[in-house]
Amino acid sequence: MGLFEKIFKRPAAHGEAEGFFRTLTAYAPAFTTWSGSIYESELVRSAIHARATHISKLQITASGTAKPKLQTKLRAGPNEWQTWGQFLYRLSTILDVQNTAFIVPVLDSFGEIGGFYPLLPSRCEILQYSGEPWLRYQFQTGGFAAMELRSCGIMTKFQYTDDFFGENNRALTPTMELVSIQNQGIAEGVKSAATFRFAAKVNNFTKPEDLSKERQRFSRENLQGEGGILLFPNTYSEIQQIKSTPFVVDAAQMSAINQNVYNYFGVNEDVLQNRAYGDAWSAFYEGGVEPFAIQFSDVTTRMAFTERERASGSYLMATANRLQYMSNTEKLNVSAQMADRGIMNRDEIREIWNLPPLPNGQGQAYTIRGEYYLLGQDGSVTKKGDDLTGDQQG
Repeated sequence: MGLFEKIFKRPAAHGEAEGFFRTLTAYAPAFTTWSGSIYESELVRSAIHARATHISKLQITASGTAKPKLQTKLRAGPNEWQTWGQFLYRLSTILDVQNTAFIVPVLDSFGEIGGFYPLLPSRCEILQYSGEPWLRYQFQTGGFAAMELRSCGIMTKFQYTDDFFGENNRALTPTMELVSIQNQGIAEGVKSAATFRFAAKVNNFTKPEDLSKERQRFSRENLQGEGGILLFPNTYSEIQQIKSTPFVVDAAQMSAINQNVYNYFGVNEDVLQNRAYGDAWSAFYEGGVEPFAIQFSDVTTRMAFTERERASGSYLMATANRLQYMSNTEKLNVSAQMADRGIMNRDEIREIWNLPPLPNGQGQAYTIRGEYYLLGQDGSVTKKGDDLTGDQQG
């Protein structure tokens, strides 16, 4: 049994589909992968990789009392084949390349959801069967699989004309063509710089046949076998080297091309080269990572929990501790100020510095400096300077 059978283990539905599911904007809603292959570009792949790397650091937490077995499984990973980091990295990459990412539930032997898996179909259609919309996937291997739309998750970018799927990346085509032309120009320039070409005037030849024989003789004696030294007889005159200067986009134009790619994927050079921290990283997080985290949390919550369970406070959330990306000076200042006032406990401070929690719950105590007053439950001033645990804090 392969991965395909493990994910789509339910028996196929009998009967014919009732046609495409009618939407508001498309009579035949279908998603197909774009043949532009933007992921083959080094610059684009670097931009996608940078965003996916940071997204893979998100922490997935489950809250609420519904489906405790599912919550236990999700703490270990999204499925039996991937870690959360691998899952999120691939999901982010698929979303950036295709602008549409599909998540399907992994069901156990009882038909209950036990995890998630990111799909990369070559085509997806929304069909109607028994009055209900279904997603029918087609894969590059030629296989087909179908699942109810309400059971699947769809994440999108640049969603405009279609009610369910995102747009393609054709808007990036002009920039990709410029990148390709620039790379070809650099390659040709390197090849041209490694060769020497000369031009000379040949005298005393009146017949084309004689000129052709002389060309063959010159090539045979100078460029083949033990050649390497050019010997010009006195029949050659006005000998000069031909210098070719290939056109290469200047630094300013190349920077503009790169900036187009950065803008399209919401990154910058500091993020690509791991130089972003503090406010710079916070800005990237709010524009490039947090929207993904919010959409992922909403989609997977709807997949995992019923409407009643969600109303009761059960949900999945993808979060990141942005304080970890501050400079050491900023971390130290935040740690001191928050700890002194009893706003953060020791374990929360240690998390900022990528340190594990203290054993036996020692890090859960809140401390406060003597010059700051502690307030009781009724708001009255009690005393100063002692440890304040979570149960005692007002």
